[in-house]
Amino acid sequence: MKRVVVIGGGVAGMQTALRLSEQGVQPVIIEKEAELGGKLRGWHVLFPSFTPADEVLGELKQRVRQAGVEVMLSTEVGEFSSNEVKLTDGRRMACDSVVVSTGFTLFDARIKEEYGYGIYDNVYTTVDIERMFNEGRVAKADGTAPKRIAFLHCVGSRDEKVGQKHCSRVCCITGVKQAMEMKKRFPEADVFNFYMDIRMFGPGYEEMYREAQVRYNIHFVRGRISEAAPTIDGRLQIKAEDTLTGRPLHMSVDMLVLIVGMRANDDNAALAASAGLNLAPSGFLEPKNLFLDNVKSNVEGIFYAGTVSSPKNIGESLNEAVAAADAAAKYVEE
Repeated sequence: MKRVVVIGGGVAGMQTALRLSEQGVQPVIIEKEAELGGKLRGWHVLFPSFTPADEVLGELKQRVRQAGVEVMLSTEVGEFSSNEVKLTDGRRMACDSVVVSTGFTLFDARIKEEYGYGIYDNVYTTVDIERMFNEGRVAKADGTAPKRIAFLHCVGSRDEKVGQKHCSRVCCITGVKQAMEMKKRFPEADVFNFYMDIRMFGPGYEEMYREAQVRYNIHFVRGRISEAAPTIDGRLQIKAEDTLTGRPLHMSVDMLVLIVGMRANDDNAALAASAGLNLAPSGFLEPKNLFLDNVKSNVEGIFYAGTVSSPKNIGESLNEAVAAADAAAKYVEE
């Protein structure tokens, strides 16, 4: 039986392995973490349906177990080609093809020092808020309920100053989703979203954006926050400009949530160099062709699935995984 190594055990990697198994190909998932699931393990509910993330992740894991897919956890890939994978512990694995599904890295909000993440109390990222949702406890640093919450879009996206020129695609909808969740928990709170442009590209996204305004009375302000600073009463003073009116805006808030974007993994360059793969200017792995060969690399026998090649939502990653598996299965049978 032909064997395909799937590097990365997030949603795209698991879906790729499942599809390969259906095609009569033996998949092997290599995952550097101690369990499967990738970033989905830290999520609470998924937009736009508010489906619990655990439901999706649990179902995928169950299917992987039922299919008898070989999984290697806490294992890292050092170098690879289309017919061999070398692990960092020195072991070598022969294979007939490789699908790279190593995902993305979240932007480190501490780089944007003007917002005070890691410096001031009550400055959080979307990742922190998801963890709070999962723990069932959302509150200010002193344990009290927030009365005014500000979300800031595009932190680490579309920002030349930090070398992240690309759009992360899902930041806008993430900000809307979390704002709605906050409003459900704190109905009396004022919730603001500061944005450059609202990009609602997916099914149900525009409807969700409208619902956030009409049903939940969430305020959307076109303009970026320039800085945040603590006040003597334990709040945060933020400065921004409403670019629709051209007026400066000063506001005190109880919580500032930074909506961090996707960036390319730090080890993409090393992986690309080891296998002769092309890198996009953004640092993501570049497909052979954006249209007819978007899951193929420039190297025969190596394929891409999910966010390793660009920011995507979960549905897109799952669909691309099927396409990548089909392309790999076809390649090994030729």
